[in-house]
Amino acid sequence: MLRRNFLKGAALAASLVSAGAVAAEGESYTIGVAIPSATHGFMGGLNYHAQAAIDRLEATYPQLSFVLATAGDAGKMVNDVEDMVATRNIDALVILPFESEPLTAPVQAVKEKGIWVTVVDRGLSVPGIEDLYVAGDNPGFGRAAGEYFADKLGAGDNVVVLRGIPTTLDNERVDAFEAALDGSGVTILDKQHGNWNRDDAFNVMQDYLSKYDKIDAVWAADDDMAIGVLEAIAQAGREKEMWVVGGAGMKEIIKRIMDGDPQLPVNVTYPPAQIATAIELTALGLVSSTPVSGRFIIGSQLVTPENAKDFYFPDSPY
Repeated sequence: MLRRNFLKGAALAASLVSAGAVAAEGESYTIGVAIPSATHGFMGGLNYHAQAAIDRLEATYPQLSFVLATAGDAGKMVNDVEDMVATRNIDALVILPFESEPLTAPVQAVKEKGIWVTVVDRGLSVPGIEDLYVAGDNPGFGRAAGEYFADKLGAGDNVVVLRGIPTTLDNERVDAFEAALDGSGVTILDKQHGNWNRDDAFNVMQDYLSKYDKIDAVWAADDDMAIGVLEAIAQAGREKEMWVVGGAGMKEIIKRIMDGDPQLPVNVTYPPAQIATAIELTALGLVSSTPVSGRFIIGSQLVTPENAKDFYFPDSPY
């Protein structure tokens, strides 16, 4: 697959419809898709959208086949990717790295074999390896939350932060959150990794609650972590002392915002359906002359009680 120019987002839907008419006859392609296992809500939604996109594309393009592998740790994902190259002869790889550092060299090795690489969400540690990068707006995600905190809090107020898994995207989010708080007088007491996991976040929040007598707000930075944080706060009986902002738009959280829960005033969007966008764009690059290389960034929006109904999808898996 040749390197191509960036596809404008507004043209995506039209290109998907029209590409079938120009697909090369007699050629077949295999796309490998490597993603983390559905270990928490966001990844459950991401796995759902990945499989739905594969089913949709296989029905539309008979010349396409897919190899989907899910991994619960970075080591298994490395093995999955190596197996796709060695035994399935993939033409393209769509990967959401379990962690950035351990997957960088293996993905670079894939690229050096002339295989198209699409990286999703969690960037690699070395920039520029991939042909296409698809993600939510990670700096925008952190900035939207930080601006809300800066607006609602002031000098003398204290915040604790839960980080995700060590990745480039986590760094981008936290850096933007901190930058938005600069000059506000708000103190960030602590930052620890909750690994986008409810149980880990519960443990981190318990530690925060035991260490700090005054916490005014919590940036959980993820809705699964927010649920663990809220449970720890409830067990400590400190619900009235602080509010929590998660992220990604879990339907249970959005419903509580709709209902005016004072502990969950807002949320920030980060759609798990981005994996479907990445798979579809990669498929387009194989079956048509549509240009698809570059960066495709899906913006983050602040969800408030006033607009939460627009982000509430009760039948969604997430």
